This record gives sequence, C-alpha cells and structure tokens, in this order.
Amino acid sequence: MELVRAKTLTGALSPATAEVYARDVATFVGLAGEETVLDDLTGEDVDAVLLAFARKPDGRRADPGQGGGVQSASSQARFRRSVSALFKHASLAGWVQVNPMTLVTVSAKERGGLRPQRRALTREQAQGLVGAARELGDGPVEEAGRARRRDQRTELRDALIVLLLSTMGPRVSELVRADVEDFYTNDGVRYWRIFGKGGKTRDVPLPGDVARVLEAYLSWRGEVLRGVQDKALLLSWRGRRLARGDVQAVIDRVQRRVDPDRRRSVTPHGLRHTTATHLLADAVDMDAVRRVLGHGDLATLGRYRDELPGELEVAMRAHPLLRERGVSGAGGV
Repeated sequence: MELVRAKTLTGALSPATAEVYARDVATFVGLAGEETVLDDLTGEDVDAVLLAFARKPDGRRADPGQGGGVQSASSQARFRRSVSALFKHASLAGWVQVNPMTLVTVSAKERGGLRPQRRALTREQAQGLVGAARELGDGPVEEAGRARRRDQRTELRDALIVLLLSTMGPRVSELVRADVEDFYTNDGVRYWRIFGKGGKTRDVPLPGDVARVLEAYLSWRGEVLRGVQDKALLLSWRGRRLARGDVQAVIDRVQRRVDPDRRRSVTPHGLRHTTATHLLADAVDMDAVRRVLGHGDLATLGRYRDELPGELEVAMRAHPLLRERGVSGAGGV
C-alpha cells in the first residue's frame, strides 16, 4: 500500500483508486486470515477467498431487497484485480515463490447487465428525483414531530448533492472531494472545477437552478457553520467532510419525497449514467457530454472532435431534466 500511495503522488493512480486498493487488500486479509502466511496460500485458498467475497453482503445497503445482497459482478472483478495486483507485487518483492493467481480455477465473471440501482433512471423517474431536490432547495420542510436546530437542518445540502449528481454526473469521489474554492464565477456563470482521475481537471458550468441552490447552501454553510475550518463543500451538521457512503444515504432520503410511482432506487453511479443518457437522448453533442463526465475518450458514445467555444454552456443551459419549470439558464449568482 505504500507503493500504491506513492503512485498517487506522481498522478499514476488517483486517490480514489488507492482507497479501493486499500479496502480490497484489507478485505483479502480478513477473508484469508490475519495469521496466514502469504507464501502458504495455494490456488485453492485464493479460490475460497474469491468465493467468500462473492457471497459477502454488499455493505452499501442494509436491506437485501434494496441491493444489499451478494457482491455485483463488477465488484467481484474489481476485487479479483486488486488481489492479482497484490500477488504480482508479492512475486516481484520475493514474498511468494509461486503466484497462486496462476493456479486459481474460479473464473472472473463478466459484468453482464447492470443492477437496477446502477442503471439510468427514466426521464420521469429522474425528474421526480430532481423535483424533490428542487423543493428542498426552495424551502426546507420539517418532518412532523422532528423539529431540529437550524444547524442540523441539512435539506439544502441534500438538495445540492442530488442536483449535482443528477444534472452533472460527477463521480462520487469527485463530489466528496470538492472544496468551496472549486466553485467560481466567470461572466456571470457559475462553474465547478472538478478534479478527476489521474490529476485531470475540467471546468463545467452549473445549470441555473443548481447554481441557485449552491448559493443558498453556501450562505447557510457560512452562517451556521462559520466556525468550521474544513474547506470541504459538503459537510455534516457536525462540520465534517462527507464520506462516499454518506452520499447514498442522502439520495435515499431525497427519494423518499418522490411519488412512489416515479421512485426507483439508484446509486451515485446510476445518476452519472442518468446524466449521460438524457443529455445524449436530447441530442446534446457527444463530445460535450464526454467533457462534462470527464472522460479522456468517449468512444462508446461516438466520434471525438475539436472543442467548440461555448458548447458546454449551451449543453448545461438546456439541461433536459430541468425543464418542468421552463428553460433554465446556466449560471446565476
């Protein structure tokens, strides 16, 4: 893990990737047994670990009926890659004489179809979620019998999280890493400088409705949490930066405000798919979508071409998920 962290300093790996490696290695140690000698592990032993991980409950959701069952195929493939990388390093370092990954019989599963929570929401479902977030942003409504202090009312923050995920499609790691200073105004338009994978950055304009919720949240944050030194954009009411796992809880909380007929569980990554799907379905230029999402090459969405001035502003100003109240202009402070 020291080698992995060193690679993050050179930009060869993102901090999020290093975090995943660390989690997978810790999981591997737990499943194999902390007292186990690495060089004693056989192909059969690693097979048993891979199968044990596959059957391990998905801790992101407590309810098995809501995605908390066994690990998805993509998670199993990721864990296998992490274990393989560990043994590759162990072989080079001389920790093992034979790499047991060459002897495993459990084959890597193909990803196959996405779980429902990872698929894009339909337009109706997405607009239901966006609408619920808008209502929170317009005026927080206290739940019956749950009066709280103003510093514990996080409705504006929750609205901002859902709107950013639904309309701009950032990776959840990009969202929780965001700082207040990453948001700036240029010619009356609010931009988010997103720090993505491999040290790459992209500046994406915020749709007008999202910019207005951002301003309201920053005002609340500055007034109520003025003593907090953390520069993070998204804070708990205790003044701590939100973690990746907190974001799913926020989405689920906002979803409960959506009409049941328009409600469907979704992960942060599913909202990233939602952004791409509806921008493309609305004939937004594919290269603009590539840049919004932060991909170096969006071959799956079509051709790559030179950038055109102003196309991101046009794309976000006419966002298809923000039209229930009419066309919304980008920006607005």
